Amino acid sequence: MNKNPSQRRNRAYISQFSISQLHLRNPYVVAFFSFSYPGFGHLLQHRYLSAFILILWELFINNYAKINTGIYYSLIGDFDKAKDILEERWLMLYVGIYMLGIWDSFRTTVDMNKQYILADREDAPITTMIIGSWDINYLDKRKPWVAAAWSALVPGLGHLYIHKMISGFFIFGYTVAILYFGHIPIGIKHTMIGEFLKTKQELDVQWLLYLPSIYLFIIYDAYSSAVEQNKLFEKEMSKYLRQNYQNEDFEFPV
Repeated sequence: MNKNPSQRRNRAYISQFSISQLHLRNPYVVAFFSFSYPGFGHLLQHRYLSAFILILWELFINNYAKINTGIYYSLIGDFDKAKDILEERWLMLYVGIYMLGIWDSFRTTVDMNKQYILADREDAPITTMIIGSWDINYLDKRKPWVAAAWSALVPGLGHLYIHKMISGFFIFGYTVAILYFGHIPIGIKHTMIGEFLKTKQELDVQWLLYLPSIYLFIIYDAYSSAVEQNKLFEKEMSKYLRQNYQNEDFEFPV
């Protein structure tokens, strides 16, 4: 069990498939990722159900409202085309959920920071290993730059490296779908052989504009999660050493 009945709050929950933990987060950073892509702020908080629903909703409503295509035409200065391409019936439905995602991720980050401070002061025990029928998960030290490098190479692999299996496989499958429907691999091929006109004709801008937000998020999340898991490992090790190898009669200098 990850819950100690003598403690009111736990800092982390380790399952076969992931490590969910409380730690201090910058609310503005979380809100920024919710702004760049609805659901990513909740994914940073390990609130997987809310995150996946918001991410899939973003994919659904954005495609029907043609928001990415409208952004593209706005960026190149063709505002009349951007106005014509947007579907106002779907756009009105988009705004409310979009604003809710930003507000809710900011609000809950502030609250979760308070919960972390209280949980850290209680110094609740942390489970170090879970062995189950499907997988084995354990706390250890991992290199943050390796997680970031794998994420940059193939989205989702950095999360698998730090054993965030739920996020990793979801991000991997989600990105593969975007690459396929956006014809992005074909566009890369034509770009590499210098056929830029074919690249422009092949790429679907509506799907292409999902990628910048995804890449920025996965690299940041994989790196920061590795850092925080390392801190969690150190806290658990420190508590274990204090309880088992420190003399109770030792007088601290402070």
